[in-house]
Amino acid sequence: MSTKLHVTLTTTLTLVEQFHLTLSSPSGNPASTGLSGRDALPLLSASSTALKSQVTKLSLLAITSPFTSSAVGSVLSNLNGSVLPSFVTAALLITPTDHTKAFQAEALSLTKTGLNELSSLVKEVQLIAERNDEVQDHMEKKGIELSQNEKDLVTVATGRVWGACDALIDLASNGVVGFIIRRVEEWRDLVRDAVEEIDEWNPDEEGDEFFDELLSDDGKQSIGKGSEGESAEDSSDSEDNALLYELKRTSIRLLKPVVQIYPAIITNRLKKAPEFSPSLASQLESLMRNLHRIPEQVDEVAGALYEADLERSIRYLKRTKDCAVEAVKLVVLPWVEQNVADSQQNAEDKFTNWSKTWLKVMDEVSKPLDDTKEAKLQ
Repeated sequence: MSTKLHVTLTTTLTLVEQFHLTLSSPSGNPASTGLSGRDALPLLSASSTALKSQVTKLSLLAITSPFTSSAVGSVLSNLNGSVLPSFVTAALLITPTDHTKAFQAEALSLTKTGLNELSSLVKEVQLIAERNDEVQDHMEKKGIELSQNEKDLVTVATGRVWGACDALIDLASNGVVGFIIRRVEEWRDLVRDAVEEIDEWNPDEEGDEFFDELLSDDGKQSIGKGSEGESAEDSSDSEDNALLYELKRTSIRLLKPVVQIYPAIITNRLKKAPEFSPSLASQLESLMRNLHRIPEQVDEVAGALYEADLERSIRYLKRTKDCAVEAVKLVVLPWVEQNVADSQQNAEDKFTNWSKTWLKVMDEVSKPLDDTKEAKLQ
């Protein structure tokens, strides 16, 4: 391997490592670039496209015989000099203030993945260069002929870099609101699936009798109770089952309207959002936080129901309701552009009227929760 190529390869790997550390603790917009948050997404798309192009060239040069050090070095120099700095700068320009925390986290994660995969590819190229030098030095040949397996290692590594680049290009293309819509759709599906499972669940389904016997001291626990003890136990079980059935019914009545807010907010608010601006970031952060918590809380509701833990189930149902109500209230009015004082901007629309009805329904369907809790305590 020529000294120049060795230095260039080492520089690339060192840069990748340093950039990865920088992305792990971003301090804000790069001060020396003269760029702002508005430039972040176009630069992210352009630099990801450039990186994809350069690694394509690099991989083809690496697996094509004869191995040409000067050509490989030229591609790596382009990476080191402009492509990688632009790639990382774009990620650093994405901030919570301008793009939301979730969007920043996604961009940073994908960028670091791209750097990791690039490092793997460059190391494969480095191994090929070293082996090529050994062959030339000891066997006086033009260079090595790679096996199909060796070529596949380079191709797979290249494909992984492509994957990260494509994901970043897609992220930049959809923008912040498009990213949020995707996340909200994912949470909608999780909530809908969980509610369907609760709806299909039958509290009367018997468990495994074998394990029931084991858990009752080999069945000896019931000996000596007599018919009177069994009757009291059956009566208690019947009351518990009745409460469980009632709580399941209340849960479904409360959770079905919760599922409805996801498509309603997507269609009437997110898809109608104005061009993203920092003034929307705070509102969208709060909206995402509440919509994200709901699937986790519904899972807790389901788990508590299956365990016949009525108190815990009621507690998480109330938390679910609180998050859903907060999410709806955040977007009850149409989006308002910052510094726009037009009174028509605050005019109620179809979603506003729907929200009022929805809030009344939620108040009504959640009333039985307190009754169920009181009945359980009696």
